Amino acid sequence: MAIPQRKMALGLIQMASAGSPARNLDKALGLARDAARRGANVIGLQELFLSDYFCQRQDAALFDLAEPIPGPTTEAFAKLAAELSVVAVVPVFEKRAAGVYHNSAAVLDAGGELLGVYRKMHIPDDPLYYEKYYFTPGDLGYRAFETRFGRIGVLICWDQWYPEAARLTALRGAEVILYPTAIGWHPAEREKEGPSQREAWITAQRAHAISSGVFIAAVNRVGHEGPPGGSRAGGLDFWGGSFVADPFGVLLAQGSVDREEVLVVECDPARIEAVRRGWPFLRDRRIDSYGPITERFLDRS
Repeated sequence: MAIPQRKMALGLIQMASAGSPARNLDKALGLARDAARRGANVIGLQELFLSDYFCQRQDAALFDLAEPIPGPTTEAFAKLAAELSVVAVVPVFEKRAAGVYHNSAAVLDAGGELLGVYRKMHIPDDPLYYEKYYFTPGDLGYRAFETRFGRIGVLICWDQWYPEAARLTALRGAEVILYPTAIGWHPAEREKEGPSQREAWITAQRAHAISSGVFIAAVNRVGHEGPPGGSRAGGLDFWGGSFVADPFGVLLAQGSVDREEVLVVECDPARIEAVRRGWPFLRDRRIDSYGPITERFLDRS
């Protein structure tokens, strides 16, 4: 007799920043409760949810936003996870040591236990995304965590453009890869390039779902965030659009571009088995031929 498989119900919390860490934490905890009431058993939050997206400028005082893991934020969500019997993926600006900070996500099991931490591997440095100033690249590798409701891989924002990261996480046995995200438009680019930028973001991640036969979930922030006292002409318009794609890239749910939302989406692991039987990309990989992938660039000779 076949053993029934667990079903994972993802709750994605798409938030606009409320400004202060205390208000953002209260809002996130409240929205997580709402997700659990609606049946979610795995709660995912957006990248750096506890504050505004501070990487738009370089300011040493902003290192004061960082905290250790475990720390106040993970402890608050551990209590919630234990109370509601839910898994929580909690992004944290992690203070590892004096002068060593990471863009991280803690994974808490449904009893509140800290299963582990993922540290963002790919760190961007672009206008208004000055992350290399703040974050040390991750050194824990690509990970998947065995939770009460399934095996979850975590990657963060800029990681989502790299097929190598998704593949290695899938090879760790992840059934779902969750991407906490903070991505948006420069207001000056939105009208001309906005739709194509957003479609590229969605397409890249749907391709990861297809090529590795896993569920992909991206949870993004929403709303305009700019410099203190600045006009809407500056800063970033975060485009929301949080979504879940199944193992063949089918969009199961997608949020709006301009509203706070809680998406609750069931992910049946039987779908992974069905897709991989029909499209056995992992079976047909030529692992004997991929050595050069570790090179920065290949000579044309």
